[in-house]
Amino acid sequence: MQNVFLSNYELKEALQIYLKKVEPLNTKTEIVNTWDANGRVTAKAIFALLSSPQYNSSAMDGIVCKSEKTFEASDRNHIVLEEKTDYIVVDTGDPIPKEFDCVIMVEDLIRVDETHVKIIKSAVPWQNIRPLGEDIVENQLIVPSKHKIRPVDIGALIAGGINKIEVYKKPSVGIIPTGTEIVEPGTELKIGDIIDFNSRTFQALVSDWGGLPNRYPIVKDDYELIKQSVLKAVEENDMVLINAGSSAGREDYTAAIVRELGDLIIHGVAIKPGKPVVMGLIKGKPIIGIPGFPVSAFFVMDEIVKPLVYSYQGLETEAKKMVAATLTKRCMSSLKYLEFVRVKLGYIGGKYVATPLTRGAGTTMSLVNADGVLEIGQNIEGIEAGTEVQVRLLTSEDKIKNTLVCIGSHDPIIDIAADIMHSRNKRFFLSSSNVGSTGGLMALKTGETHVAPTHLLDMETGEYNRTYLKKYVPHKKIALVKCVNRIQGFMVEKGNPKNITKFEDLERKDVKFVNRQRGSGTRLLLDYNLNKLYIDFKNIKGYYREEFTHLAVAAAVEAGDADAGLGVYSAANMMGLDFIPVCNEEYDLAIPEEYLELDIIKEFIETIKSEEFKEKLDELGGYDYSNTGTIIGADND
Repeated sequence: MQNVFLSNYELKEALQIYLKKVEPLNTKTEIVNTWDANGRVTAKAIFALLSSPQYNSSAMDGIVCKSEKTFEASDRNHIVLEEKTDYIVVDTGDPIPKEFDCVIMVEDLIRVDETHVKIIKSAVPWQNIRPLGEDIVENQLIVPSKHKIRPVDIGALIAGGINKIEVYKKPSVGIIPTGTEIVEPGTELKIGDIIDFNSRTFQALVSDWGGLPNRYPIVKDDYELIKQSVLKAVEENDMVLINAGSSAGREDYTAAIVRELGDLIIHGVAIKPGKPVVMGLIKGKPIIGIPGFPVSAFFVMDEIVKPLVYSYQGLETEAKKMVAATLTKRCMSSLKYLEFVRVKLGYIGGKYVATPLTRGAGTTMSLVNADGVLEIGQNIEGIEAGTEVQVRLLTSEDKIKNTLVCIGSHDPIIDIAADIMHSRNKRFFLSSSNVGSTGGLMALKTGETHVAPTHLLDMETGEYNRTYLKKYVPHKKIALVKCVNRIQGFMVEKGNPKNITKFEDLERKDVKFVNRQRGSGTRLLLDYNLNKLYIDFKNIKGYYREEFTHLAVAAAVEAGDADAGLGVYSAANMMGLDFIPVCNEEYDLAIPEEYLELDIIKEFIETIKSEEFKEKLDELGGYDYSNTGTIIGADND
C-alpha cells in the first residue's frame, strides 16, 4: 500500500516553519585553542587583551635618536652623530628607549667610523617608529560574534593576547543509508545492486559546511531495523539524515517512523527534484528524510540541510552568486513546483549562454557537469530560448570565461583532449556536450559554442561536413579544423556469437540493435547504408532505442541489452567488445573563423597536434591523425 504526501509547502515557507522549530537548539558552545579555530564560528565578540605592538618599536633597521638633533641636516650641512651619546643601533622590532623619538634607516646613514655616522637630511618625530597599539589596541574589537574564523583572524587574535576562544560546536550529523538494493562500494555487484554513493556525498557536504558527519551502516528496507538505527543515531547526534524511503512507495518508511517516534512537521515540499522530503523532530532533534535519487538528494541537502547545519553554528547561508545568461533552449516546467534546472554555462562572444542539461532526478553526471542552476518558479509554465535568465553559479566566473565550449558529436578523444589541454595550460578548461553533429552545428548557428565536432556524410556526394556547414550555418564563416579519420563499425559481444558482419544482419529476428540519437553523424551513416541497401528500418529490432555516446552504445552491448551497435573502434576497444569495420569517416571540428585567434582555441589546436595526444590515439586504436590540426578556411574549396 502506498503512502500519500501530507503537504506541498513552498520551499521558503517550509524552511520558515521548520527552522522556527529547531532554532532554540542553536546554543551549544565550546572553548578551543585559537590556533585550532580556523573555520569555527565565534559565540561572542572577542576583544583584545593586549596591544600590538605592546611597546613603541622600530619599523626599520638603523639608528634611534632624538629628532631635534637632526633638524639642520641637509645636503650642504652634514651632521655627525655619536653612538650612545646621540644614538643607538636598532633592528626592526626593537623597543624604542623613552629618551629617543625617531629612527633613521640604515640606507640613509654614512658611516664615518666605528662610533660615528653622518646624516644628510633631517628626521621628524616618530619617523619609522611603530607606536604602542599601532595594529591592535587593548580592548579593541578583533572579531564580532557569529564570525567564521579565517587564518588572518587567528594571527590577529593571538597578537591581541587571545589564546582560547568560545565557538559554536560543530553539529554532529548522523547519516543513515537505507535500501535492500544498496551495497557498499567495492562489493561485487549483481543485477539489482546499487552502490551507495549518496551517503558519501552527504558526508563531504556536511564536512564542507562545518558539520561533523557520522555515517551509519546500510539498513535494509525493514521498518523495525530502520527504526532502531534512527533511535541510535538520534542519541548520538545533533541531527539525523535518512537517505531513501521518503517517498510514497510500499517500502518508504521514513515518514511513518518519524511520526511514531516524534513530530512529523512536513512531508513534501513543492520543489523539483526533491519533492518527497521529510522534515521532523525526534527528541527535539531534527530528522530529515532525503529522497534516494542523487539529484533530488543534492537539492534537498543544498536547500534544506545546509541552512540547518549553518544555523547550528550561528551562521546564515551565504548569498547565492548569480549571473545573467541567455537561455539556449526552451525550458518547460510544471506549474506546481519550483524547479531546479542544471545548466552548462559558456562565455561566448562577450556574454554568458546557459544550456540546460539532462533533467532526470537520477542523472548524477548532470551535477558533475553543471556550471550553474536555473530556478524556474512555481506558476511559470516555462522559459523560451533566447530569454535572459538569472543563473546561480556552481563554479567561478573566471573558470567559465576560460572554458572552451564544445558541443556536437561524441568521441572519447574529446575528453582526452580536454585533459591534455588543461595539463598543458592550467588556465584553460574544456566543456563538452554530446548532442550529435547536427545539434552541434545548430549550436554554432545560435552562438552557443566555440567548437562543434561533426562527421556528417552527404548521402548524395559522399563528402563529409562541408555541405552541412553551408546548409545549417550559411551566414557565418566557419572553418573546419581536421581532427581525425576514424573507423566506424559494428560493436558486438566478444566472439561475435550472433555472427553479425553486415547491415543486412540487423534485420534478423534474433538480433537486437542499439542506435544513436537522431541528428548524430553515426545515425546518418546508418540511415545512409540502410537506404542504399533498401532496408526498412522498421524491421530492425531496437532502431528506436537511442543513446547519446559511443560509450553508452558499447555499454549496452557489453551488458547484453543489445547484440550490436554502430560506433567507433575506440569505444569497442575500451569496453572489451569485438569490432567489425564498416567504413572510415572524417571527424572534424567546426569553428567560427573569428574564434581562431583566441588563445584558448590556439591552445586546443596545439593540443590535438601534440605528440601526447597522438600517443593516446594510438593506445585507443582506430584513428588516423595524419591531417590533424590542418585548418580549412570557410572560403576554401
